Amino acid sequence: MMTSDILIVLSILLATIILFVSDRLRLDVVALLALLALTLTGILTPAEASAGFGDTVVILIAALFVVGEALLRTGVAASISRWLGRVAGTSELRIIVMLMVVVAPLSAFISSTGTVAIMLPVVVALARRARISPSRLLIPMAYAALIGGMLTLIGTPPNLVASEALANAGRDPFGFFSFTPIGLLVLGVTIIFMALAGRHLLPTRVQPPADAPDARSDALTSAELIDAYAVKDDLVSLRVRPTSPLIGKSVVESTLSTAYDVTLLASYPWQIDRAEPGKARAVNANTRFAAGDMLDLQAPVAQVERMAIELDLDVLPSPLESGHLNTGLLVVEVALTPRSSFLGRSVVDLAVRSRFGVNVLGVQRLGQPLKEAFAQEQLRFGDTLLVAGPMATLAPLVRDQRYYGDFVIAAVPPQLEAEQETTMTPQAPVAIIITLLMLIVMVGGWLPTMTVALFAAVALVLTGCVKVTDVYKRMSWESLVLIAAMLPMATALNKTGGTSLIAGGIVETIGPLGPLALIVGMFLLTTIFSQFISNTATAVLMMPIALEAASRLGVAPEPLLMTVAIAASTAFATPIASPVNTLVLTPGGYRFADYARAGIPLQLLVLVICMIFVPLLFPF
Repeated sequence: MMTSDILIVLSILLATIILFVSDRLRLDVVALLALLALTLTGILTPAEASAGFGDTVVILIAALFVVGEALLRTGVAASISRWLGRVAGTSELRIIVMLMVVVAPLSAFISSTGTVAIMLPVVVALARRARISPSRLLIPMAYAALIGGMLTLIGTPPNLVASEALANAGRDPFGFFSFTPIGLLVLGVTIIFMALAGRHLLPTRVQPPADAPDARSDALTSAELIDAYAVKDDLVSLRVRPTSPLIGKSVVESTLSTAYDVTLLASYPWQIDRAEPGKARAVNANTRFAAGDMLDLQAPVAQVERMAIELDLDVLPSPLESGHLNTGLLVVEVALTPRSSFLGRSVVDLAVRSRFGVNVLGVQRLGQPLKEAFAQEQLRFGDTLLVAGPMATLAPLVRDQRYYGDFVIAAVPPQLEAEQETTMTPQAPVAIIITLLMLIVMVGGWLPTMTVALFAAVALVLTGCVKVTDVYKRMSWESLVLIAAMLPMATALNKTGGTSLIAGGIVETIGPLGPLALIVGMFLLTTIFSQFISNTATAVLMMPIALEAASRLGVAPEPLLMTVAIAASTAFATPIASPVNTLVLTPGGYRFADYARAGIPLQLLVLVICMIFVPLLFPF
């Protein structure tokens, strides 16, 4: 029976889903608005509304994030990706198979988004070296990362939500490897599908090079990037004469920016009696000028001559002409991620220079440079930025941001890429040992999963494998808040009888056809939701419905919960289904329909696997 409370909860749920799909607000903000609405309408008490923030699932995911971050920081994950680059060869079929075999297990232990961010430059380099379009490889990589979440209990939040739902229902939770048989079947079938038929459904949106370049030439050269962003004429090098009024002044005191509309990119110490300048150094507001210093600047052509005369500076060949663009000043192209905090803000608002120590030379939108006042333009998803700075500044920026930052590195100079390809850190063996011990204890069931994960997280911090400051900066707070704020939605549905109403409708509609039909119905409903809202939100919404449907039909809930968890990770058919899909959108040059063409047949194959094997492994 539809009561007023049920109507309120369902209305809030519908509005939440619409806001999720519209993507007008961050997911965590939408979830908090829903939580606030449930509290203000009296559906939930404050204690019930805040219960999600202390839920074991939220704490477990936070601890596992620390483990994944440690594997990234110590170079363990990057070493795996480099190994793939050495053994994959140049055959498209072999690369696809090897790629999926490596990416899926990696994604079973660290976030799928982090896995794809690590592998993205490797895959693009593989494609160019093998003269294959990156469009042929990036969707298979994204699918493998999503399927990797099906392999273990900790692979993806829906698995943890399903296990928690069983425990709350008074039944034994799923074990660490409960998902593995189904996940391996899905992975095996996907590899076979992609090898035989799926790769023929993939487009060639980005044309491969006409000849095989060097393995590191996956990015445009610095000169090509500067041409593409139309900033070539704005780059200039000047040298401070011994009589210049700049000597002894700081960057702020010089008023270069305000008086001449100039951006100082790098400074090179160059003693008067030396033939060559020293290494490029980062500049900030307090950097002081000395006689002989060489300066790389971005300046309007009309201002260069006036500035040289008034400030007593020598005009030198530009960074492009002199060649020190690739030896001192470096440029990097970056692409904004789907959930970047940069979206909707301008370069000026972001204070990129003071925040990261680099400068934005230009912005491209839909492949075209924004020339007029680009620094004041609000950034959108899909925008790319050309960033400049010396090696000392760019190296840590690339290393830190390429995994969990606000942007991914789209094009990196070979020198900087080589800087990133270091061996594993001295803490890498410690990180590997702690992670393996964590997995062994989880599998053995000797301690609660949350306790084991917390032990591992603390151990990794105490042993220096990951810094606490890095954890707090890189923690996926959006995901944690999303889960914590959406969990009370299930409480509201249960409390008002909404779960029973929805489950009753499902059971009455397809229940008479038997438990197998219920698996099909729950799978289809979940996979449709997962194409437009996050798999975590989908799982939180669907798990109580699956539990209630199993209770009404008088069958064990395990097969339905397993089905929902697997279906929540089948976000194959749209580029907005998961950040993983969105990350490969621009590098692959994909269109919306490209995902559906390969993704929908794969979803149907996963449905068949669930219909056949879930009841065998988890009987009704």
